[in-house]
Amino acid sequence: MAEVELIMPKMGESITEATILKWLKSEGDKVELDEAVLEIATDKVDSEVPSPFAGTLSKILYKVGDVIAVNKPIAIISTGAAAAKSAAPVSAPTVTPSQKTTTAVQTTPAVTVSQTATNGHSNGARFYSPLVLNIARSEGINMSELEAIAGTGLENRVTKKDILNYIQEKKSGGGSGGFPSPMKPTEVEEPVSIPSVSVSGNVEIIEMDRMRKLIADHMVMSKRTSAHVTSFVEADVTNLVLWRERVKKDFEKREGEKITFTPLFIEAIVKAIKDFPLVNSSLNGTQIIRKKDINIGMAAALPSGNLIVPVIKNVDTRNLIGITKEVNDLANRARKGQLKPTEIEGGTFTVTNVGTFGNLMGTPIINQPQVAIMATGAIKKKPVVLETPQGDVIAIRHMMFLSLSYDHRIVDGALGGSFLRKVADYLEQYDLNRAY
Repeated sequence: MAEVELIMPKMGESITEATILKWLKSEGDKVELDEAVLEIATDKVDSEVPSPFAGTLSKILYKVGDVIAVNKPIAIISTGAAAAKSAAPVSAPTVTPSQKTTTAVQTTPAVTVSQTATNGHSNGARFYSPLVLNIARSEGINMSELEAIAGTGLENRVTKKDILNYIQEKKSGGGSGGFPSPMKPTEVEEPVSIPSVSVSGNVEIIEMDRMRKLIADHMVMSKRTSAHVTSFVEADVTNLVLWRERVKKDFEKREGEKITFTPLFIEAIVKAIKDFPLVNSSLNGTQIIRKKDINIGMAAALPSGNLIVPVIKNVDTRNLIGITKEVNDLANRARKGQLKPTEIEGGTFTVTNVGTFGNLMGTPIINQPQVAIMATGAIKKKPVVLETPQGDVIAIRHMMFLSLSYDHRIVDGALGGSFLRKVADYLEQYDLNRAY
């Protein structure tokens, strides 16, 4: 028998650590090859960790709730496989979760990184990963400065991306304590007064789950970061509706996929982005980063009531059939909790379909670090005045509202309004005779 390490996997390029949510196996349990051993959560997605070997789970090295860096051993599996003969014997970590939360850190001009850098640090409010602490030490960032950086990770933790963005902004003269705003370094934000809530009487207290906490933090951060403006247009999508109604049965029979309105909306958005490429951007301090890849995120509702935004990469290189299959695949796997971290990152523009819930329109919050998000409302039959060569007539048409929330720091009203109008034009001018 040999002992091999079960390693915390690297769940995407930007993921540096993960939280153990649940052990699916106990010490002494048999483990099959590729059988799930535990569930973990990153800042982006939850996932299961399968065993790369068949054998017995001989030792669990960390408890539920522990935050572990990627590529670190999290358990020991005893196996007789020949492939495991080179595995080195492993001892349990010497630092426990309670030690991590009570490690003292002296106040010095820079972050002291010895035991702290090895095991991470928590000041009682949030955890700092070893990677973040090492970056802080190398850049001369002290602990009070580190604590002022707005974190986008789980429980407001500072991620690698957060601290690198802060350093870049600091070097460019921003120095706003991690908040990408025009606030001067000498200015101090007014503390936000949170009204107290009475918990007496006939009430039920429900603790947010981990994903809802992440969503809440991300939404508040986005409103604090971007100057939100929302524009609206009403579009006559009669041709679009009639075309889909005509082809949907044949499409499903031929391609084995149902064609919804979402791929059609995405196709129009991609065309409009090519007309107005600045909408496909991000803002870094005073630098505008225009993305040449068009990666569309689509908000998907989960059975839990939460939302997740899987991303279709390089949408402009796909035809309608390819977009439809990708939309259906991502939506199905999102509902089953089977998305990979790489499938919910890298988005450059987001679309959310509020019409799914019977809503006419919405004012969505920008998915940072993007600068725009579009909401599509419910399609309703309405009497509409049409201009014809013989005069005005009233006809029953399929109408819908489109709304675009955009960051007014980079997208002004003319650009935002023109882009939204262009999306509506592409939907209204849909070719009834097109082949899919």
